[in-house]
Amino acid sequence: MMKFISLSFFAIMTLMTLQAPALSSDEKLVIAHRGASGYLPEHTLAAKALAHGMNPDYIEQDVVLTKDGVPIVLHDHHLDTISDVASKFPNRKREDGRYYAIDLSLAEIKTLKAHERIDLKTGKRVFPSRFPLHQSHFEIPTLEEEIELIKGLNQARGKNIGIYPEIKAPAFHRAEGQDISKIVIDLLAKHGYSTKEDAVYLQCFDWNETQRIRNELGYKGKLVQLIAENDWNESPNVNFDALRTKEGLSSIAKIADGIGPWIPHLISPTGQSNDLVKNVHALGMKIHPYTLRADALPEWAKEHDAVLETVLFKAGADGIFTDFPDLAVKYLQHKNQAH
Repeated sequence: MMKFISLSFFAIMTLMTLQAPALSSDEKLVIAHRGASGYLPEHTLAAKALAHGMNPDYIEQDVVLTKDGVPIVLHDHHLDTISDVASKFPNRKREDGRYYAIDLSLAEIKTLKAHERIDLKTGKRVFPSRFPLHQSHFEIPTLEEEIELIKGLNQARGKNIGIYPEIKAPAFHRAEGQDISKIVIDLLAKHGYSTKEDAVYLQCFDWNETQRIRNELGYKGKLVQLIAENDWNESPNVNFDALRTKEGLSSIAKIADGIGPWIPHLISPTGQSNDLVKNVHALGMKIHPYTLRADALPEWAKEHDAVLETVLFKAGADGIFTDFPDLAVKYLQHKNQAH
């Protein structure tokens, strides 16, 4: 039976540094969604190291807090879909049956083994062709560990690949007695990510919190308002449909530097673009849609590069979040060479 071998970060980088250099800031941005999550378990340091070697412009970090107030990199505040928390801490689940990061200390979370995202109902991988379950060893990193990794790789490889953290569920965290936004902003400042000249975008779905980050907490860096569907319950007190109107976008432009919409917000089910990009650009903002997955393409797209062509060039978006950053970088390199 074939055994899967865990590559060291150095081996990964040796393989990937043959790629061409990262795109300049005036090009279309490639944002590595949860790292190279199409190839390795999302948000692990291994996925971020591999992503760095693929030379995107930015690498994303979703941020939640532990019980002792440490920012960790995790897509949402539940641990059960990406780790063995249920077997390690069976008594920590809440009444809803879920296991929350904020109920465990950092020391406890560091005992968990991270794995590819699973469907809780079936126990199987959400994306069947991705990294196999229970192979190799992965941990849940802190935000500081990840920042230090990216900064270290930037120095070692002569790059300036940026970070793109998202503050997750700020209202939930405040209800639990923790101010996640202040903690994250302070940590970003500690590492030199605090102005619009720095290689960082800070993003959040909660429109009330985005305003608070700018106005109350005084964050000076680039800020992005994420846009969801109202029925996702991403931020129950936010009307995302209203935010996509001209009036809503005008309000965002007074606070933020851009928006991060879902790809279907700007591309119809038939592959036609609407006026969202034009309306965003008219207000001087950037637009970075999410998420391109080579193994889960929109119904209107026959192949991966068609999505990039439609979103970045026909619609005119300024960048894109992708689980497969190497494919987007390669496509843009060929596009630039053709011109």
